Amino acid sequence: MGIPNRAAERQDWAEELSGRLDRPMSVLGVVFVLVVLGQSMASGETLTAALSIAGWLLWLVFAGEYALRLYVAPRRVTFLRRTWWQLVFLAVPFLRILRVAQLARAARAGRVVSSAVRGSRSTGQLLSSRIGWLSSVSLIVILGSSQLLHAFSGYTRYGDALHDAAMGTMTGEPLSADGDFARLLEVLLAAYSVVVFAALAASLGAYFLNSEERARGGDGTTATPEP
Repeated sequence: MGIPNRAAERQDWAEELSGRLDRPMSVLGVVFVLVVLGQSMASGETLTAALSIAGWLLWLVFAGEYALRLYVAPRRVTFLRRTWWQLVFLAVPFLRILRVAQLARAARAGRVVSSAVRGSRSTGQLLSSRIGWLSSVSLIVILGSSQLLHAFSGYTRYGDALHDAAMGTMTGEPLSADGDFARLLEVLLAAYSVVVFAALAASLGAYFLNSEERARGGDGTTATPEP
């Protein structure tokens, strides 16, 4: 009886801890996206250093939160399998320490992608509106893909990369850059734009349908069943 009771207590503890940490960690996840994206666009050494320090401090918070949840998890192997993407997110920054050029480039791309994934999940936990969540995720996709285009597709001006990423995300318009990476990202953004357009259309349709039903219910009339 003691072991099952202890497992149940750990499960309750894990659920309570998750409930307490979800919202503050979600807020920090959104902040982390802004910090990572800001690092690539920062021009002054002071601002770059401040954003780098902020990024590492946030990483330490995420690592500590993950270690705490792993410690209290009643089934740690299951927890590790379910949260593997968070382990990848925590491991990516260490690639930047290596001085190999290809690994450094991969680390930069991985840092942008992992922060975008975490930021998207965080906005989903913070925003109850589906339209608001889709808008926030789309903004993260635009900023993240523009960073990747600027770094790997030969854009000399970040504004051009941002413009192409925005048009590709919202309309599926082809990118002006050449190369395998740009073509792959072009396909992904086009697919994303189709999915988001369908989701927004469904959300707007459901909203107007519910509004119409509420209007019918509030006018004091009732439908008469047909014989």
